[in-house]
Amino acid sequence: MLRRQSAGAAERGRDRAAHGAALPVSRNDSRSFFNLSQLVLSAGQIKPSPALKHSKITYFEVEIVDVQSKKQICIVDKVPPASTVLDVKHKFHKACPQWYPSRVGLQLERNGPFLKDSISIQSLAVSSIITLYFTDLGQQVGWTTFFLTEYTGPLLIYLLFYIRLSTIYDQVESRKNFRHPVVHLACFCHCLHYIRHLLETLFVHKFSEGHTPLKNMIKGCAFYWGFTSWIAYYINHPRYTPPSFGHKQVSYAALAFLMCEAGNHFINVALAHQTNSGNRTSFPSPTYNPFTWLFLLVSCPNYTYEAGSWISFTVMTQTLPVGIFAFLMVIQMSLWAQKKHQLYLKRFYPEVRRKAAMIPIIF
Repeated sequence: MLRRQSAGAAERGRDRAAHGAALPVSRNDSRSFFNLSQLVLSAGQIKPSPALKHSKITYFEVEIVDVQSKKQICIVDKVPPASTVLDVKHKFHKACPQWYPSRVGLQLERNGPFLKDSISIQSLAVSSIITLYFTDLGQQVGWTTFFLTEYTGPLLIYLLFYIRLSTIYDQVESRKNFRHPVVHLACFCHCLHYIRHLLETLFVHKFSEGHTPLKNMIKGCAFYWGFTSWIAYYINHPRYTPPSFGHKQVSYAALAFLMCEAGNHFINVALAHQTNSGNRTSFPSPTYNPFTWLFLLVSCPNYTYEAGSWISFTVMTQTLPVGIFAFLMVIQMSLWAQKKHQLYLKRFYPEVRRKAAMIPIIF
């Protein structure tokens, strides 16, 4: 009996040693753990080690593929998430020096639009590898160079015809015929128009860092320079005949031309002021200047004034070449105005929805 009790006691002792006998030690451990946790909480959050923080940085690999052959040109690796498309173009230029950034056109899809330089690479990423399609945009020129070249030509070409070079006109006939005052007035108005364009290009307009293909500048110069030669040849010809209604026709048309030139300048200044001030959240509003009140009727009053200038010049000189040039300019500016009007409708719908694009009568 005693042995059985001793055996039972021994078994209970072993059970307590295995389960319950450690209870006093467990209480001491819990107190120690509680004290340690309080110390950690009072010390603040544990900072991750530099190695762990560095391991979370993600780099992208940009694969540049030719849009025509679909062959890989190169891979731009280790592109940070904060990089832009322009940064990728610079890295691509380092790998392929013959393709400088302004000549590179990158697309996310083969038939998609060209990506703007300011777009973030991270916004394009679906995975760590991004495929972009490359297109050679050809020889590029800056916008300032583009407009200065386009407008300097007509200014100089018209003056060459105005002085009646011996290689252009017959000198005997030039000395005999008296120049009508409208010939001098037309030269003044034509030069004023292009001098205004040149000064606004240098001091008023703020162009982006973008570029345009050289072939566009060649086409623009061919159009403006060619028509200027045709116009100047007829107006400065010794046999040029003055307008049918004489002085009144010339005076009213010249006054309308000068008003349109002034209006065009003030509209361009207003648009440039809005861009410089950074206020692009609202449509340009008219000011105390009466020439800006056209903003109440049309969304592109600069094109309205430009068309008015050439129509007035046509009436003032009464020549067919000027009329054809004015007709083509009105068509071209109408297309530009419609395109810009659609952009304004997306950005400033409540303010632009009741306006016309260029001609106030047509809503």
